[in-house]
Amino acid sequence: MIMPARDPKSQIAYLDEMFLASDAARPLRILAEYLEPLDAFRREQIKDTIVFFGSARLRENGPLGRYYQEARSLARLITEWSMSLSSSTGRYIVCTGGGGGIMEAANRGAADAGGRSIGLNISLPHEQRPNPYITPGLGFDFHYFFMRKLWFAHLAKALIVFPGGFGTLDELTEIVTLAQTKKLEREIPILLYGESYWNEIINFKAMVRHDVISAEDLDLFTFIDEPAAALAHLQRVLSVSGEEATPAFAHSCHRDS
Repeated sequence: MIMPARDPKSQIAYLDEMFLASDAARPLRILAEYLEPLDAFRREQIKDTIVFFGSARLRENGPLGRYYQEARSLARLITEWSMSLSSSTGRYIVCTGGGGGIMEAANRGAADAGGRSIGLNISLPHEQRPNPYITPGLGFDFHYFFMRKLWFAHLAKALIVFPGGFGTLDELTEIVTLAQTKKLEREIPILLYGESYWNEIINFKAMVRHDVISAEDLDLFTFIDEPAAALAHLQRVLSVSGEEATPAFAHSCHRDS
């Protein structure tokens, strides 16, 4: 088959918007969603994060409004603690999915403390828009869910999961699976905020009883119900000594050959 000659007036490939939006250029778009945050985190000297997950639908004055208030309070406490550390200005930065609800509350709490926070927003047809409390330059829009989840895990030193729906469950089980299978070199403490909610939504003990998880797997996470208790737990389990590379990536473990 004879291919037509390229139009000499056409744009070079990396300036051709039609090509960049095509199926053929999908690997370039995926790579861009890795490289753009990488460049920003290096520039801003972000070493690691505390990730907040939770429903975009929770409202400050809604039926579950206490969780909004407590996510905001906890993010403020974490940011104040982070800013008090002498070792670095880029440790334990609050990171969210960038949308409303719990995500907005956490970004807002970090702003209340006068600190920075990250928003990893996902472009959706009808639901999510970036909230206004994300630090300028640290907000990112993702098309690919898997690239967004990679960045959640890549810098996370801890995970705090507030009540949420399908998206929150997806994000939680992704990280729990990485921890259970020891796919990451470092441990990521997982805090399930709201014990009564989580034990109603997921029957963890039944999973053990049916032998689909081990009893030891229940030690992969900790139930927390108060902002001060959550902060105290993080301060106990996270080391604040020593400097790590910027960014301090969570590396995958490989099977011995």
